[in-house]
Amino acid sequence: MMRNSGESLMNGRDSVVPLDHIAVPLSDRRDGKVRSSWALPPTSLDGPRRLFVTSDRLSAFDQVVGLVPGKGQLLNQLAWWWFAQLETIVPNHALSVPDPAALVAREATPLPVEVIVRRAITGVTNTSLWRRYDAGARMIDGHRLPEGLVKNQLLPSPIITPTTKGSTGSHDEPVSTAEVAHRGLVEPALWDQVCDAALRLFAEGERIAERAGLVLADTKYEFGVGHDGQLLLIDEVHTPDSSRFWERSTYGERLSKAQEPESLDKELIRRAFADLGYRGDGPVPDLGEEVWSSVAAGYQRTYERLTETKFVPSPDDPTLRIPAALVAAGLLSESS
Repeated sequence: MMRNSGESLMNGRDSVVPLDHIAVPLSDRRDGKVRSSWALPPTSLDGPRRLFVTSDRLSAFDQVVGLVPGKGQLLNQLAWWWFAQLETIVPNHALSVPDPAALVAREATPLPVEVIVRRAITGVTNTSLWRRYDAGARMIDGHRLPEGLVKNQLLPSPIITPTTKGSTGSHDEPVSTAEVAHRGLVEPALWDQVCDAALRLFAEGERIAERAGLVLADTKYEFGVGHDGQLLLIDEVHTPDSSRFWERSTYGERLSKAQEPESLDKELIRRAFADLGYRGDGPVPDLGEEVWSSVAAGYQRTYERLTETKFVPSPDDPTLRIPAALVAAGLLSESS
């Protein structure tokens, strides 16, 4: 069990019980950095299905670095909200939310690349656009960038910079859009479909973020192929874990003063670790509670401004609440 990091989401409510790992009596368990999933019986309408539970673990530099109580519920609910906003652009895997931190979804074979769409030149990770540009690169992932760009500047239009998926504990590797098809990572026609969908998803994400007074600086999309061959948007979408959201009202002034934007996502954690010289290798440094609390507050603000609803974290122990919810939804038997 990892040390709890920062105040509970939200408003410093310490009554939220953090969710690290959970046991669910289903087969074919698969664990990621933040989510775990299990196989569910197929249905005639949806085919093979999986149950996903989003934990409160927070990852940075491809490592799990702490727990933020309530974060899993927030991410799951926000992703569910976004899936509904974006389903006319590309189908997704989401079917139902039996618990605030759980998702029933169509089973899909994930594509072996993550699709990063960038609207700004920023970041502190090794694969970030700014770190590579600042090191002298001008041709990055197939895109030629002009001289004279400054950190956090918006690009003329969004660009796609894919990365190959690293396993837990390993780092993702950037590739160009052309390399994805050339190396056989994704079949060319399907890859064209993915890139088109990603740019359209980002455009709608930008529109909704602007309405909420936010800048969507970049985001990560994951796609998979369903049992019927249909392309599906999977995992999460436009959450503070997978995207950079900046405060729009102060962005221009802070950019002009070479100050970092007001981040409402986990970039604060990345910056704090980078300032300590940590970029994913070696022991995870201890961060002060103030940093973790700021991240928790930013997640809440993003959720509430995007959805225009208040986030209410469940005070119940998720290791007891989730199995009970699955029984109530008919996904588990009483005797399980």
